[in-house]
Amino acid sequence: MTKVGVTALLALVVVAVAGLVRVLEPTAPAAPAVKADAPRPAAPGVPVTAGIVTVTDVPVILNAIGTVQASNMVTIKSRIDGQIVAVNFTEGQDVKAGAALLQIDPRPFQATLELAQATKERDEAQLASAQADLARWAELVGSGVKSRQTYDQQKALVAQLQAALKGDEAQINTARLNLGFAEIRAPISGRLGAQLVDAGNMVRAADAAGLVTIAQIQPIQVSFTLPQEHQHKVREKQAQAPLEVMAYGGDRKTLLATGKLTLIDNTIDQATGTIRLKATFANKDERLWPGEFVNVRVVLNMRRGVPTVPAQTVQDGPTGHYAYVIKDDNTVERRQVDVAVVQDGLAVVSKGLAPGEKIVVEGQYRLTQGARVRLAAPKPDAGKPNAGKPSGGKPDAAKTDTAKTGAAG
Repeated sequence: MTKVGVTALLALVVVAVAGLVRVLEPTAPAAPAVKADAPRPAAPGVPVTAGIVTVTDVPVILNAIGTVQASNMVTIKSRIDGQIVAVNFTEGQDVKAGAALLQIDPRPFQATLELAQATKERDEAQLASAQADLARWAELVGSGVKSRQTYDQQKALVAQLQAALKGDEAQINTARLNLGFAEIRAPISGRLGAQLVDAGNMVRAADAAGLVTIAQIQPIQVSFTLPQEHQHKVREKQAQAPLEVMAYGGDRKTLLATGKLTLIDNTIDQATGTIRLKATFANKDERLWPGEFVNVRVVLNMRRGVPTVPAQTVQDGPTGHYAYVIKDDNTVERRQVDVAVVQDGLAVVSKGLAPGEKIVVEGQYRLTQGARVRLAAPKPDAGKPNAGKPSGGKPDAAKTDTAKTGAAG
């Protein structure tokens, strides 16, 4: 067989094998024909969490950091020199004004009082004798038995003894005061601090250190500052009625006490551009303690019946704030809104939303105008404006837009 014939034979074999393989391949079933008028399945929709535009009362709040101060703080010191012989209090106890605290040895002051009283009695006797002589000599001057000079000298002696009696009375009063100072009493009602001097120690009136401190914590005060741009509105509202002030703990959620604004300072600090204020709290449960730092919220006024939505509902766009409103057919409308203030997890909407409208609270980032949505099960606390509401019914102290708050007040 020639070379050409071998090549032709191989070609025929390859063609035969290819045909056999094609015959043995399984035949794929034909796709069913689709009718032109058959409805297509609807898109599943973007999962979102929905909420409702609600009407509520929202306070206008100014935020600050404050320091708790005792209404009165007294350092008890000795007003005399002496030895402490008794301590009549326990550290940290509550005392009433006038309660005995410490006793200084009274014996030296008792002796000084008795000496002053004896001196007065001596001078009284001398005065009585001098006055009797003066009366007799007044009769003898006219007859020439006593000279006018002698009479005048006796008259001066009487006046001198009368002045001495006044000095004796002053000495007695001083001695009595010092004897009274030997018993140290509480000048105010309050809570005692640590005992600084033990019994047996000598104390002096010139000592810089005290014996014990006493702080009045019922009522108690909180001092804080606000930017000067708020002082006009604060003074205006305070003139109508004392403003409510709330003190929160470091977590900005735990309400410690509610009080009233009692001081607006008479000057603005030029170094910081702030004005100092002070609020007073009854502090019956003693949740405020001197020296403590607290978050202060001044309730400037109340917005009544305003539309509100959870803060995360409102988004920022190139042309301002917007929110997605859910229609009855589960499609959304992107709507421009005006926000008066955002605080406590709430956005107060002044324009763009009506009470009762259904809005998208979470899941906005995948939405566009007219998009179809699917309402997902809400997360715990989702869509609740005051989910962080602390005990006592007050909203949590989330960060407040103070600039907008002050302008809207």
